[in-house]
Amino acid sequence: MPRTQPPRLPGSARSLAASCAGFRLVMELRDLPPLLLLLVDCWASMSAQAGDTPVVTTEALSSTKPAPTTFRPAVSPRPHETPRAPRPSSDPRPTPVTDVAALCVCDLSPALCDVNCCCDPDCSSVDFSVFSACSIPVVMGDSQFCSQKAAIYSLNFTADPPQRVFKLVNQINPSIFCIHITNYKPALSFINPEVPDESNFDKLMKTSDGFSTNAESDVSLTTKPDAPNTAKYEYGVHLQTSHSFLRFPSPLTSSLCTDNNPAAFLVNQAVKCTRRINLEQCTEIETLSLAYYSSPKILRVPGSGTKVPITVQSIIIQSLNKTLTRLEDTDTDVLRPLVLVEAGHDKICTNIILEVKYSLTYTNAGEIIKADVFVLLGAVSSAMVPFQQKFEIYFIQQNTKPVPLSGNPGYVVGLPLAAGFQPQKGSGIMQTTNRYGQLTLLRSTAEQDCLAIAGIRTPVLFGYNMQSGCKLRLTKAIACRLVAQKVESLLKGQGFPDYVAPFGNSQAQDVLDWVPVHFITQTSHMKDSCQLPVALAIEVKWTKYGSLLNPQAKIVNVTANLISSSFPETNSGNKRTILISTAVTFVDVSAPAEAGFRARPTINARLPFNFFFPFV
Repeated sequence: MPRTQPPRLPGSARSLAASCAGFRLVMELRDLPPLLLLLVDCWASMSAQAGDTPVVTTEALSSTKPAPTTFRPAVSPRPHETPRAPRPSSDPRPTPVTDVAALCVCDLSPALCDVNCCCDPDCSSVDFSVFSACSIPVVMGDSQFCSQKAAIYSLNFTADPPQRVFKLVNQINPSIFCIHITNYKPALSFINPEVPDESNFDKLMKTSDGFSTNAESDVSLTTKPDAPNTAKYEYGVHLQTSHSFLRFPSPLTSSLCTDNNPAAFLVNQAVKCTRRINLEQCTEIETLSLAYYSSPKILRVPGSGTKVPITVQSIIIQSLNKTLTRLEDTDTDVLRPLVLVEAGHDKICTNIILEVKYSLTYTNAGEIIKADVFVLLGAVSSAMVPFQQKFEIYFIQQNTKPVPLSGNPGYVVGLPLAAGFQPQKGSGIMQTTNRYGQLTLLRSTAEQDCLAIAGIRTPVLFGYNMQSGCKLRLTKAIACRLVAQKVESLLKGQGFPDYVAPFGNSQAQDVLDWVPVHFITQTSHMKDSCQLPVALAIEVKWTKYGSLLNPQAKIVNVTANLISSSFPETNSGNKRTILISTAVTFVDVSAPAEAGFRARPTINARLPFNFFFPFV
């Protein structure tokens, strides 16, 4: 029978195998632990044969230099074998699909600098001056690779202004158990999975048996393109303009105004911030001019070509002595330029933006159809710098009227209490359209006649203790029962509420959150007397709710006390005058704040299971 000769290996591989085999034989003869030394020796030889050299790249370098590598001598091939010419080496690793130099995992806000995010391209040297450290100093891919690119960020606080230091290095994994070759290229990036449905379910079942066993073949995964989403604004999505986003200045880390804050859909905001400027250069600062806030055109929906212009609805001019003047014709004064004038030794810059209020109208489909702006322009002297600016933006749905609130969420002092009644169990709270007529008291007049002021009421305003009254004249001809019914209706008014809203913005459908009105009747019985209600005392208990920095007023209890008195029957021809009164009292029942401390953290330190390998 002909003898078959085993396949012959390349010269470098045979030398490596011979070296490893010889090393194994020596270790066995000397009765030494062979495993660890054999692995280290083989790994060093394979690394030398691979010929990879680490490369270090920084922004300051224009060229790269390979680090020196020491090669181990290889064992010569056997005499009867003819060595083959080595094949050209090629890097079997696929090109990374992610550029770590352009990757920034802490950049969470588009077109806005994130605090302590050194890789954020929107940050400038002014932003770096308030940074404390880089939240993510190293950006890299999979740490299990033997060699990969890594972007290193740091801050140079010795420079004026502080600067960001960026380095792109080729990081070497010191572990001998690292990934040198990968044959599954799709694993280097995320893919959009195909969502199963009725049309592709059978196909996905057939293709989900496993991966291909061919190590050199590229695994191709066919994915359907994402279905086109209906273009619309959703809650929290930044409002797009023809060039960028609708800017809404706000304070960031301090009270100073930051102009790169984009406005978000359906997010009502009202902020105040301080502007520190050089008054001599006020005409060159675009964020102080009216055109900066009125010239952008908002896209009707994201990515569309339809633009909605911002219409200036009102312009109010404020002088140095705080007097206000409203301009009648806003069309001709839309682009009022900034003007710097000199008044003696003082300099004054006029037409500076002091207040901006946006009103955006949207549809149920998430489209912006109208944009209005109301501005307050003023004159600022050098003695007034720095000055304060106010910015507000709110959204109104099409074909709806805005419902005024008594607070958001807590009650505001001076606004009426929201109240109503529940017509039947399980239904929502019914309220009158007149928010000043939901909970009322008697209104005092100069005549002090109860029968003449019937129907004249005054609203109960949060935080205001009030008292009112009138006089009622009784005669023998009037029946006591009819008088009692009339006076009770006079005290309570028409439609006395059963519930009071705990917050100024409470919804009518949230019945369980509303505070019931506890109605109490006090009477005193006397023989041969007429029982008449003479007073209605309402007590409202409220508390401070939420954070100590911004507490919100919340109503927790409402009690209405109807007080009746006994009056003897009047004789024929005699008249009696009775004083009728109503009162409301607000009582603060807030509990004193108590300092709270977190529990002391416990240290649960555990060593990895292979910490003492290979000694134990």
